[in-house]
Amino acid sequence: MEELLHILEKNARLPLEDIAAMMDVPAAEAAALMDEATEKGYVRGYQALVDWEKAGVNQVEAVIELHVSPRKDRGFEEIAATIAAFEEVDGVMLMSGGYDLLVTIKGSSFQQIALFVAMRLSPLDDVLSTATSFVLRPYKRGGILFQDEEIDERECTVL
Repeated sequence: MEELLHILEKNARLPLEDIAAMMDVPAAEAAALMDEATEKGYVRGYQALVDWEKAGVNQVEAVIELHVSPRKDRGFEEIAATIAAFEEVDGVMLMSGGYDLLVTIKGSSFQQIALFVAMRLSPLDDVLSTATSFVLRPYKRGGILFQDEEIDERECTVL
C-alpha cells in the first residue's frame, strides 16, 4: 500500500496500467488497492498544482501564525475545526515551536485576506494573536519547481 501511495503522491494522473507496472502487480490488484486507499481515508483527494501567476489569474496567498487558547476537554481540535470550516482557508496545521496553528488562505487581493483576518479570524474567542505573511512567489510546491529555468545572458569580461 505504501508503494502505491508514494506513486499517487508524485503523479495521481498516471494510467492504472502504468501504476500496476510500477508496482509489478496486475491492473485489477492496483485498482483494488486504490479503492481500499480511498475507502480507508489514506487518499483524501486529487488536485493539480497550478501556477496561477503563469495562468494570468490574480490570486493572493497568505500564511497566518496563530496563538490560540486550547479547550481543556478538546485541546486544539475545536478551534482548528472552526477555522478549517471557513471557505477561504486552504489549510490548518497544528505546529510545534513559537505558535500553535499555521493557517494558509487564498483570496483575490491582499485586502480581502486582511479583512478575513481582521473580521473573521482574529475575533474568534480562542484566538489570542495572529501574524500574517503574504506569499510573494512560490519557488517549489508539493515537490514541484515553479520557476522556469532562466537563461543567464550576462556577459563575462576577463581583464
